[in-house]
Amino acid sequence: MNLDIHDAVSMAVIITALGAVFSAWRAVRSIRKSRSAVYYRIRYRLVSTGWWTMVFAAGLVLLAILMGIIAEPVAYIFFRPSPTMTYTPTISPTPTISLTPTITLTPTITLTPAMSYTPTITSTPFLPDAIEVQFSGTVTPDPAAAFSPLKFSRTISKYSAVNPQTAFQNPIDKIYATYSYDGMKNGVQWTMLWYRDGELVKYDTSPWGGGTGGIGEYELDLPAEKWLPGTYQVIFFVGVEWKVLGEFRVTGDPPTATPSPYPTITPSMTKTNLPSFTPRQADTLWPTLTK
Repeated sequence: MNLDIHDAVSMAVIITALGAVFSAWRAVRSIRKSRSAVYYRIRYRLVSTGWWTMVFAAGLVLLAILMGIIAEPVAYIFFRPSPTMTYTPTISPTPTISLTPTITLTPTITLTPAMSYTPTITSTPFLPDAIEVQFSGTVTPDPAAAFSPLKFSRTISKYSAVNPQTAFQNPIDKIYATYSYDGMKNGVQWTMLWYRDGELVKYDTSPWGGGTGGIGEYELDLPAEKWLPGTYQVIFFVGVEWKVLGEFRVTGDPPTATPSPYPTITPSMTKTNLPSFTPRQADTLWPTLTK
């Protein structure tokens, strides 16, 4: 068992106080016993012993008080306290999201011209081949790289979620995902996937450039009418290994898109030139007879 100075002083004060109580009890007992003594010398010795024992008990009480007040500061003068190591919390790479049978975690990608992927239900998320072929990172990922659990919110402040939630009511314009990370390397391939009820709605893959550790945010910005109700999932990959999975729900029907009015065709007026007048031939005068 390790005892520090504070514990040692506290123990010494308790022992001294117990000694004072015991001495006071012995003193009272000795004085009471002197009353039944027949001989004067014996009675005198018992009374004297009792009072001196009482003085000793009072001294122990005073000593306990002094030790409780000044013993610990004085001890620190001769025994410098060693600095206590501050442990830096390490982000746990284990996701805290509980997987349920209704969550589609691993999509099987069928590449179409519209980049629409049809997933199949599996228990472990993996990176679609159609996205993996787009990798351009050249740095080997660190297996110890870790991301914190994702927080979702409508707004953020200095990369921190404001009023994070797990359910959002339509209408919605964008949702932010905020996180912290550690053990990353610049240049390693990083991929982010957004799903709605198992359907990929957005992805991003690029070489990492955010440094070893810190905090970050990413957003899903869709037109208001595209925020369909359902379960949305966000999965982060480093290389081909998934690191964290976050989930939130959207409830309520999205607003209906307002159709743009048909353009009104205004007929343009064609300028018609007035007919030009052709001057008629000049009249030919008849000759007159000269007399």
